[in-house]
Amino acid sequence: MNAGSAPVRVVIADDDEPFLEFLRALIDAQPELVVVGSARDGIEALELAEEMHPEAIVLDLHMPRLDGVSAIARLRRDFPNLCVIVLTGDPAPPLHQAAREAGADGVFQKGEMLEQLLERLARGQPAD
Repeated sequence: MNAGSAPVRVVIADDDEPFLEFLRALIDAQPELVVVGSARDGIEALELAEEMHPEAIVLDLHMPRLDGVSAIARLRRDFPNLCVIVLTGDPAPPLHQAAREAGADGVFQKGEMLEQLLERLARGQPAD
């Protein structure tokens, strides 16, 4: 990231409130990133993407009102340039594959190295 350029605007979505607060603090601690909104379900995530115009969104796959895979498909359709990252506690490979097929740019387990997440978010553009 070039010095003086604006930070990558990120929306985060997870129904686990303590994890959401942890993720916000982690992302906000990075000078090249800023959290512009946090959602507690899939519908709220879509509404925040529409309202806040982020460059990236990090979301869980298991959320109320609209699950992560459905949210990803709608985000990809409505915001084709949005970087969509999944951060899930669910280790199931078929679920990770479904998220990728729906349009996720990256799927990470919550237990994986968070540096990978931060590095991918800092790029701020969708995969080719």
